[in-house]
Amino acid sequence: MIFTKRQQEITQKIDPQSGKEEWLNWKWQVRNSVKTIDAFEALSGIHFSEEEKVELEKTQEHFPLSITPYYLSLIKKENYKNDPVFKQAFLDNRELIVSSSEMGDPLSEDHDSPVPGITHRYPDRVLFLVSNVCAMYCRHCTRKRKVGDVDSIPGKDQIKQGIEYIKNTPQIRDVLLSGGDPFMLSNDYLDWILSEIRAIPHVQVIRIGTRTPVVLPYRITNDLVNILKKHHPIWINTHFNHPRELTSSARYALAKLANAGIPLGNQSVLLADVNDCPRIMKELVHRLVMNRVRPYYLYQCDLSEGLSHFRTPVGKGIEIMENLIGHTSGFAVPTYVIDAPGGGGKIPVMPNYVISWSANKVILRNYEGVITTYQEPDNYTPTLCDRNCKSCNLELELNDGEEINAIGIEQLLSDYDNTISLIPANNERLKRRNNEEEEDK
Repeated sequence: MIFTKRQQEITQKIDPQSGKEEWLNWKWQVRNSVKTIDAFEALSGIHFSEEEKVELEKTQEHFPLSITPYYLSLIKKENYKNDPVFKQAFLDNRELIVSSSEMGDPLSEDHDSPVPGITHRYPDRVLFLVSNVCAMYCRHCTRKRKVGDVDSIPGKDQIKQGIEYIKNTPQIRDVLLSGGDPFMLSNDYLDWILSEIRAIPHVQVIRIGTRTPVVLPYRITNDLVNILKKHHPIWINTHFNHPRELTSSARYALAKLANAGIPLGNQSVLLADVNDCPRIMKELVHRLVMNRVRPYYLYQCDLSEGLSHFRTPVGKGIEIMENLIGHTSGFAVPTYVIDAPGGGGKIPVMPNYVISWSANKVILRNYEGVITTYQEPDNYTPTLCDRNCKSCNLELELNDGEEINAIGIEQLLSDYDNTISLIPANNERLKRRNNEEEEDK
């Protein structure tokens, strides 16, 4: 693996007795993470005025600093104020600006938590927070309220509680391990968690969200990969936001995971002055697929406290999608989503391609602006579903297929449910109607 001159210089500043072997050791990287402004100045060669340091220290009091020496080595100090690595890693005074729309827990993960560490938002899957420690504290993190907080570190009893909840909830088929970063746990502890979850019969898929291939690629060791291989099917989502993060070390780590038969996805966040550019995003997705990583989501930046300076208008995300759809391979196009405030889940936001439609035709436009028509079938007879499966003409031998009650828009579309509308709570019109009905009585 590569050991650059800059990395060698940083290693020597940290410990004159250390060299390439220590640099490539992920535990050495964690032990020597940069957690103070003075240490950052000493290792990066970037210096701040006393006035700047006073303001930066105020930010650090609220949101801690932690950068791996590896990720710090990627910063271009000659133009650090415009550097995408610097902006994601280092303190910014604007983090202390909290707008009225921002929240500590914008996705209401705590409210959708039946037991500590579990967020159960979607019917068949759960988010399992198994760690609150990260290799680096990203400045755009949606869980800034927890990451680095010693009071939020889940103990083994809490992990067991989460595992019991999954065992006792048979509709859960998909478990996403997140945090913090699950790969910051020891190999043995992670192996134990994976073994416990894999032993649950109704869990079909285990997913892991990690940013270590980006900020600490040396964590992807042979021992870790061998542990992951024991628990297939394992899916891993990474978090690359800029093409510059796909270094030779990152690519080597991704290759190890892909060669182990682990499907890889990537979740990027749209960040102002970092990647809010169609050219940057196209290059990022191209480099990802070259390394067998499928672009999965492009997130609109969440309404977490102190992220105003990172947020872009939704229109910028639509512009980026217009520059990807039709202009690159379909599998290289992520789904652009807004994670709905209040816990509504991920909502896809895409350019409009359906211009109009009638009973017989749909009017569409393509990525070039060409307007075309699609003729609807003349003799389509829908299969009406009355839940009488024995008389259905469709092949229903699905082997362990499960039925679940339809909710939301699925419920309105179904033929077996008589619901005709979904009405928000506290609807004023219905309040008036109910009051009038009560008076009539």
